[in-house]
Amino acid sequence: MKRGSTLVALVATVALTLVACGSSNAAGGSKEFKLGIGGPYTGPVAKTGAEFKGAATLALEKVNYKIGDYKITPVWVDEASKPDKASSALEEAIVSKGIGMGCLNWHSSDAVAMMDVAARHKVPYFFGMGATEIVNQKFKSDQAKYGYWAAKGWPIPGNLATPYADALDAFATSGAYTPANGKTYALWGEDTDWGHSLTSALDKRFASLGWTKKDAQFFAIDQTDHHALLNRFKNEHVSVLAGTSTAPETMSALVKQFKEVGLPGSVLVADGLGYVGEFYKLTGAASDGVVDMQPLFATDAAKQFVSTFKSRFGSDPSPSAAGLAYDWTGFCLKVLQRTLDKTGSLTKENIYKVAQDELWTGKLTYTSGIIMHEYKFTQDTIPDPVIGKGEYIFPVIQYSGGQGQIVFPPDVKTTDFKAPA
Repeated sequence: MKRGSTLVALVATVALTLVACGSSNAAGGSKEFKLGIGGPYTGPVAKTGAEFKGAATLALEKVNYKIGDYKITPVWVDEASKPDKASSALEEAIVSKGIGMGCLNWHSSDAVAMMDVAARHKVPYFFGMGATEIVNQKFKSDQAKYGYWAAKGWPIPGNLATPYADALDAFATSGAYTPANGKTYALWGEDTDWGHSLTSALDKRFASLGWTKKDAQFFAIDQTDHHALLNRFKNEHVSVLAGTSTAPETMSALVKQFKEVGLPGSVLVADGLGYVGEFYKLTGAASDGVVDMQPLFATDAAKQFVSTFKSRFGSDPSPSAAGLAYDWTGFCLKVLQRTLDKTGSLTKENIYKVAQDELWTGKLTYTSGIIMHEYKFTQDTIPDPVIGKGEYIFPVIQYSGGQGQIVFPPDVKTTDFKAPA
């Protein structure tokens, strides 16, 4: 019995060693490295998950699924838009499937839960797009533990989403827009960490500019009937309705019902409408005039990506989902290449050391993306990327005919803001 226990322990030790170091094919000498790629592949946000998977696949194909003599095998970590399922999926990917590194995630609430799994197993995880400040607070509360959630792919809303208020206030000040009911606003959003973080940032910025809040309402991530909420805001005579949802069906339903209910002169700020490239198929002309913040496919390389994505997967990609997922996957692969160049092997320990020494200090950046000119982190910004012109920034856009045009800031705008009738 004792010898059997010893043998089991030895086998387990060897298995864990192979997981940590990457499996090897003795016959051919090739090595395999398993890369966990998170996303909402099932559930109410599966359309975004499909964009993640397609974009990550194209990024892996670009390097022929190889980094040096390692074959890179993707392991799809399904968040399913539920924190408990997301953390269980990551646990399984690490323990049963042997990933040595994680890349990408979508939901804030899921990221908060997944951080503990990454920390427990000391597997570095990069560029999760769960933006809530709770991730930052957790990271900074014990960086030795939570540093394994090594870098975020989306800054906290308070540092990125404030231009909505800046834009509308500037339009009102210039006379380009006269708020129908004075400088008043109401907030709405999905009842998640992301929804509360984004609306809290909006609230603080609008208030700082002298606007008055009339209401704030939240709903389940998969709710599709918003008539009561919109009629409530209508009766409160609100000039700006600002909020967010990450679920395409939820968001498109709200946009269409906004038109149905009829709020004359009110501006709808729908942060995340463009999270799926095919939003116009869901909303139709109801999205005309809606305000959002999204990067655009502006460069030749970005436009080629759109063409390739549509040809391969039969759908339009979104800049903020597929576009960023493509870039961040590319950066993950660069982290692996740098680790191999520097240390000679892709172990989770070596990868994490490169993150600490080079990613966090701004030495290792990424300039081969299609959305931002440069992706960069510093000791002052981690776990968030550096925000600014030429780095990570989203312009304010307004939709017309399914296309977003930049209306703010003034130095990059492509059209004038069209005030609601």
